[in-house]
Amino acid sequence: MKQRTPVFVNILIIMGLLIVFYYLFVQSYSFLASPYFWGTVAISAILAYIHSAIGDLIENNKFKKLSDAEKAAYLSEKKIPFLKRQYDAAFKKQSDTEEKDILIDHGFDGIMELDNQLPKWWLGLFYFGTVFCVVYICAYSFTDFAHPLSEYDAEYKEQMASIEEYNKSQPPVTIETAVFSEDNIAAGEEIFKSNCVSCHSDGGKGGIGPNLTDNFWHNQPEKTLFKNVFHVVENGVTGTAMQAWGKNGVLTGTDIQNVAAYVYHINQELPPITTDKGGAPAYGDEAKWEKK
Repeated sequence: MKQRTPVFVNILIIMGLLIVFYYLFVQSYSFLASPYFWGTVAISAILAYIHSAIGDLIENNKFKKLSDAEKAAYLSEKKIPFLKRQYDAAFKKQSDTEEKDILIDHGFDGIMELDNQLPKWWLGLFYFGTVFCVVYICAYSFTDFAHPLSEYDAEYKEQMASIEEYNKSQPPVTIETAVFSEDNIAAGEEIFKSNCVSCHSDGGKGGIGPNLTDNFWHNQPEKTLFKNVFHVVENGVTGTAMQAWGKNGVLTGTDIQNVAAYVYHINQELPPITTDKGGAPAYGDEAKWEKK
């Protein structure tokens, strides 16, 4: 008669499986603070104790049917601690007599084969991996767990929320604190496409509004190009269609800084879009910008 696994070991195994299952479906360890999780653990522990009690009754009935020698062997084995029994079952080498019992009647070059059982630790890992695979496939198929797109969306929302929180804690960007950065060009281009192309056309080549890629500017309130663009976008130009995007609250200081970086980029770092390339003719006076 085989020795049974102690109930506390079963409870630990159940708790481990519950943690794995909850995490697969909740995708965080927040459930550890949930009374529902600990309620499930308590109910599982009670069921484990009930199962153990029923097993004790069955074991007692089987024990009564054993011979005296079998009873002595069973009681002797029961005195061995559970962990030592598991270790011996996994790693203990058979005696010569035991090897003869499991010797397979064929060999090659003097090497004989034994009909050994697979180690219990190996079988345990195999069964656990099989169960985990089934649970993982179910979680992947019927929940958002492990979906790269869902994980990307969740991480993107978290990052945007952290950026928004960071921006709230920072002082607003003004013309005095605004600085040019190549990292802002891409964001400035998106804002330009959303708000400015209707007048200045794609790439800032000009249309209703002036060409932003050449060196002729009608409004030059600042000494540097970057600050000049910031000033014009923030305050607008009286008597024209150029509204005060900053003063009207349409764009934030950060938005204007990004747009100014994009305009600086297409004006100073890219070749101008001249009239022969579809650009608007020069408008205003030639600018002599100071270097940053």
